[in-house]
Amino acid sequence: MTIRRLIASSVAALLLLGAPAHAAEKVLHTLLTTSETGLDPAVASDIATLSLLENLFDPLLRYDYAARPVALGGNAALALPEVSADGLVYTFRLRPGMLFGADPAFKGQRREVTAADYVYSLKRLYDPALKSPWLFLFEGKLKGDAALKGAFSDTTGIAGLQALDRHTLRITLSAPDRNFLFYLAMPASSAVAREVIEAYPGQAGNHPVGSGPFRLGEWKRSDKIVLLANRDWGLTRHGQRLPLIDKVEVRIAEEFQGRMLGFLSGEYDYLEQVPESLTDMVIRDGRLKPELAARGIVLTRFPVLQTYYMWMNMDDPLLGGYGKDKVALRRAIALSYDSAEDIGLLKKGFALRAESPLPPNVLGYDPAYRTPVPYNKALAQALLERFGYRQRDPDGFRRGPDGQPVTLTMHSEATVGGRLRDELWRKNLNAIGLRVVFRTDKKTEIIKASRLGKVQMFESNWIADFPDGDNFYQLLYGANRGRANYARFNLPAYNERYEQARLLGDSPARQKLYGEMNQLIHAYNPWVPLSHPLSADLQHPWLKNYKRHPVEFTTWRYLDIDPEQRRRASKMAR
Repeated sequence: MTIRRLIASSVAALLLLGAPAHAAEKVLHTLLTTSETGLDPAVASDIATLSLLENLFDPLLRYDYAARPVALGGNAALALPEVSADGLVYTFRLRPGMLFGADPAFKGQRREVTAADYVYSLKRLYDPALKSPWLFLFEGKLKGDAALKGAFSDTTGIAGLQALDRHTLRITLSAPDRNFLFYLAMPASSAVAREVIEAYPGQAGNHPVGSGPFRLGEWKRSDKIVLLANRDWGLTRHGQRLPLIDKVEVRIAEEFQGRMLGFLSGEYDYLEQVPESLTDMVIRDGRLKPELAARGIVLTRFPVLQTYYMWMNMDDPLLGGYGKDKVALRRAIALSYDSAEDIGLLKKGFALRAESPLPPNVLGYDPAYRTPVPYNKALAQALLERFGYRQRDPDGFRRGPDGQPVTLTMHSEATVGGRLRDELWRKNLNAIGLRVVFRTDKKTEIIKASRLGKVQMFESNWIADFPDGDNFYQLLYGANRGRANYARFNLPAYNERYEQARLLGDSPARQKLYGEMNQLIHAYNPWVPLSHPLSADLQHPWLKNYKRHPVEFTTWRYLDIDPEQRRRASKMAR
């Protein structure tokens, strides 16, 4: 889309804001930065889809909206569970009267959410046909769950999941897990109805029927999603029934410029994480431009529990493997990364260098740790020379120890930001004599191919599902290959330490293991840790109650809109 068309579209949207279909209707206008996939809690793992799922479905627990540091509370469960003295048995009391949305699968009946629905939904994660990326959260942890492997059946009973009555759920673990309650606040742990899953075989993601604060209204794939307030939801905050708004209109806005113009014209009520390349449009000398502040726009800086990293496929014939020549190649690539240029030029200073996989404010983060693989172009070149990458093509690029040309293939998102990152990587890698080509695609397609081991290298990011180091270090655990371990890293020394660490709470003993795991990551370089973003967030004055949460993707159910203030602002802009 051209800039002229973007501006025209934004102006048209702004004019529409002045004449809502219903004056009293409170509509939140927001965006997702990538296209959504199927809306099935057991399968989806991309941020866009998870943002929708956490509003359509109900996990047992949710995070307190305002508590800092973060704290869990009841949701589908009335409160936090009763926990046995040995830390193995969790007993949840469910809120009575929670209802799934209407669907033909229920044959005209209103369907209450029960404890049996959570038993069924958690078992679904074990279904090999789904290849759930969230199975690692529960596999080997629920008592007796080995019975769900092999010839899978969701009717197989296990001691770890039991509905004691209609509103009482008991979960029994095989060993204590300090993070277990965090898992039960994630969309993957939400309740789905067996009737719906069976009514749409293999198509559950196209028919999302949950009990969450919103229902699906309109869905135009990769374009527009409309969520309608679920007035049966029943939860309140400060005496007000949630959600406070009537509708959420979500647009897919993959291009940076479209997001910014859309916000500035009033098409979106807030904008999280101002694109680095467009920071100069709204920020001057680290502050919001005066002309925007005069409109009541507010800028906040938010430390995201997020790590950007570039991973390399350890099974790839060119780049993978644990031999010295392959380790040297990956180490040289890591040494070529110029963090100062990335953060200064691409991220406009709104980021911190990543020394390890963990961002600040995550349990287990060590502020004193420093990477032993800094930016060092000369050392990268010396390493390549020493381990056999010394022959050169006529155009100056290196050949491998076998004399064959070395051409790296990095996948990339087909966005402005993706192209900027491509150019930085091209510059870094070419500077040490390595040729790289880029293959562009949508991120959702790249992730699908990554799980199958068909991507050689890709710059990705991870946002905490829960605020504990385990959530990041599991990304390199060997058993998670084909799931979240896109690098397909499988090192026994790392696996052993990870397995020991996940049994421990935040403690000096676990901190020591995390330090050793960091050293192994930097020794074998399946990852190049890049940065932790500092998000520059903008909001319009008619948006009320906005407070970003460190873990949850959205806070739509708590937000409020002043339609009259929005109308006045749109008239002034005209």
